[in-house]
Amino acid sequence: MLGHQEILGYILDTISGKKELMKKCEKVQCRKVKGTVVLMKKNVLDFNDFHASIFDRFHELIGRDVTLQLVSSVVAESATENGLQSGIRLGKPAHLEGWIPTITPLTAGESEYKVTFDWDEGIGVPGAFIIRNNHHSEFYLKTLTIEDVPGQGRMHFVCNSWVYPAKYYKTDRIFFTNKTYLPSETPAPLRYYREQELLSLRGDGAGELQEYDRVYDYAYYNDLGDPKKGKRYERPVLGGSAEYPYPRRGRTSRPKTAEDPNSESRLPIVDSLNIYVPRDERFGHLKMSDFLAYALKSIAQVIQPALEAIDSTPNEFDSFEDVLKLYEGGIDLPEPILDDIRKNVPLEMLKEIFRTDGENLLKFPMPQVIKEDKSAWRTDEEFAREMLAGLNPVIIRRLGEFPPTSKLNPELYGNQHSTITKSDIENNLDGLTVDEAVEKNKLFILDHHDALMTYIRRINTTSTRTYASRTILFLKDDGTLKPVAIELSLPHPDGDQYGAVSKVYKPSEHGVEGSIWQLAKAYVAVNDSGYHQLISHWLNTHAAIEPFVIATNRQLSVLHPIYKLLHPHFRDTMNINAFARQILINAGGVLESTVFPAKYAMEMSSAIYKSWSFPEQALPEDLKKRGMAVEDPNSLHGLRLLVEDYPYAVDGLEIWSSIKKWVADYCYYYYKSDKIVREDSELQSWWKELREEGHGDKKDEPWWPKMQTREELIESCTIMIWVASALHAAVNFGQYPYAGYLPNRPTISRRFMPEEGTPEYDELASNPEKFFLKTITAQLQTVLGISLIEILSRHSTDEVYLGQRDTLEWTSDEAPLQAFEEFGKKLDEIEKRIIARNNDKKLKNRFGPVKMPYTLLFPTSEGGLTGKGIPNSVSI
Repeated sequence: MLGHQEILGYILDTISGKKELMKKCEKVQCRKVKGTVVLMKKNVLDFNDFHASIFDRFHELIGRDVTLQLVSSVVAESATENGLQSGIRLGKPAHLEGWIPTITPLTAGESEYKVTFDWDEGIGVPGAFIIRNNHHSEFYLKTLTIEDVPGQGRMHFVCNSWVYPAKYYKTDRIFFTNKTYLPSETPAPLRYYREQELLSLRGDGAGELQEYDRVYDYAYYNDLGDPKKGKRYERPVLGGSAEYPYPRRGRTSRPKTAEDPNSESRLPIVDSLNIYVPRDERFGHLKMSDFLAYALKSIAQVIQPALEAIDSTPNEFDSFEDVLKLYEGGIDLPEPILDDIRKNVPLEMLKEIFRTDGENLLKFPMPQVIKEDKSAWRTDEEFAREMLAGLNPVIIRRLGEFPPTSKLNPELYGNQHSTITKSDIENNLDGLTVDEAVEKNKLFILDHHDALMTYIRRINTTSTRTYASRTILFLKDDGTLKPVAIELSLPHPDGDQYGAVSKVYKPSEHGVEGSIWQLAKAYVAVNDSGYHQLISHWLNTHAAIEPFVIATNRQLSVLHPIYKLLHPHFRDTMNINAFARQILINAGGVLESTVFPAKYAMEMSSAIYKSWSFPEQALPEDLKKRGMAVEDPNSLHGLRLLVEDYPYAVDGLEIWSSIKKWVADYCYYYYKSDKIVREDSELQSWWKELREEGHGDKKDEPWWPKMQTREELIESCTIMIWVASALHAAVNFGQYPYAGYLPNRPTISRRFMPEEGTPEYDELASNPEKFFLKTITAQLQTVLGISLIEILSRHSTDEVYLGQRDTLEWTSDEAPLQAFEEFGKKLDEIEKRIIARNNDKKLKNRFGPVKMPYTLLFPTSEGGLTGKGIPNSVSI
């Protein structure tokens, strides 16, 4: 390798020759077209590559620089020496100017460079440009803008892509203008490049994918287990079988393990940030999620193992006052844990993650649920209100029959129907009989029985002691709900085929009965917390949307209108999901350590995926399925809510309708008829691949839209945008505000309900607070859990919210730009209406006993821990 002095000497020797060549070129009389390139150079310090900028300057001087070549969008009369094939015309290569004197910045930031094209009249209107990076290192190309293009004026190319040295590519990188074309309308010279670009993104299915690759492909979830660490870390492959169906994840092609040829090897924890995703899917330099990734890694690599290395409950919370110390002063960790953290986590990281110098490590922000009132979370009203306005408001359903029944196979699981009787609840229905309450749509249920019962026996072989639960609620005249009975069930001790062993608990405020009732609500909260994290959050947003990201990049060109519509809603999803597989949902990962299904968590989510249906992800269909709304053409949005003050549904329907209006306006512009939808080759390939590959275990389901009409296209795109934006926001950003105080949303129960006449019952009677805290999530599990959800509940400082784009010139078509502007205005109006509803004292479910307004579907937010804001995508 050349030394620094040798390189600099060579540079000085060649500068004069370079200048002479430039002078000769200036004498040639030809028309020039000026352009501006905006890019970010490789950050030397971030990438630990000191030689990068020196080598780039060296390559510039010897002619190995960055070149750009315009591609005509008009058909050439004949092939030329610059043409790649008949009918394609390329301009002369133009060199990026000014790289040499531009010093690579110490922090990543945008740089602007000039480029001058020798104009060839035969080019006509450029439709794309080819770029070759002959430098030593990669750079992030943001835009190219060309001024005064003959007959066209200003032309803008939105790139937003990493461009690696040309040696890493089989074909040159190409970028298209911000013009939008259906496949059949694409100018002939661009069709070749359009098709070739998609082939590059699909890859050939071979070889382990590297950092610089851009390949989007599918794989099963076969990288969650770690068989080489022993049977304790073995996990089933999710996806590709009737037993364990699952959405597909992005392919990495790491080698299979020697211990299990079906399992993909895992990266060491120290390399967890390097798990493959297509290069442009990785978090950007300026995104706070870069820091997020390191924070997650610190939790997984340092804090979690330290907690596991000692007794799981060395220090129990003795009272709710002890829990409050987490937020008011912090708690002391055992010295071995502190030593490990101080050794392994840099001081600056400690300050950023924990706002401390490490001496008083575990102090957290005050969660909103206890900010105004420290005990209101314990009320029945708040317990019920959070089913409508909490972080998991998507499960409650109307009870249309009494008693509740089970759909589990009686041949396998015996009688699983509810044992709650009319006499258990009738005296708590404000004078109505049970039959009258059902008829008047006054009874509702939070039902976690069938989903959990098939796993409860196995789950309870771990350190967990939990139940399957049913909670019956009554709708009062003031619009609030009150719980009237909780049923806790266990599998029969003699075998599943003998049915469930159940016990019913009724509301009580005083004495031991009151303490028992508080415990019953806690077991329900444990069920709901686990279901929320695994199903409502992970499965139904993160995992379900990833196949759409992959298929869109594989089958829809960047020129395609549907690609331009959906692309903002896929930002960072593959990256955050890859990190999740590496350190959160993996065997022994943070989720298994903090949520009650433990080692069965992901397997259980696969079982629940069996009932997943794409059309039912639409908010109106979900509400109708759960009996929370009925069709009513005279009502707003065509639905009448049976609980009028249902904050998630009220705000959500406004957001849903605004998304659908925007999508309809956009799609009608490009698709003038259903026939165009049917004849769109890329669109049909995309939809086929989504069904048969991305959600391949669901490919034979009859409910898939056929994608033959504009209405099917509009509904499908609306569902994708809703899931990636508003649904994810509703179930993600309330995690810390509601569950940052673990007694309100415990994630684990460690012992069963005490029975009268036992020492445990006497213990409960003597100190109910301590018994409660010894039953739910342990102190150190609490620390780990809230450390995680604090990070996952934060907005990055550069987040892009619904109704916003990261570039204003994402298309050159005026009508879609105008429709998008109207969409943004509509969301502004929705924000104002949400504020007004939250200030309406008659709407008690919007504020509740905890005095916490419902803001999770408030469209915008500032960065940080805000409990509001709808990012465009599942980005955290």
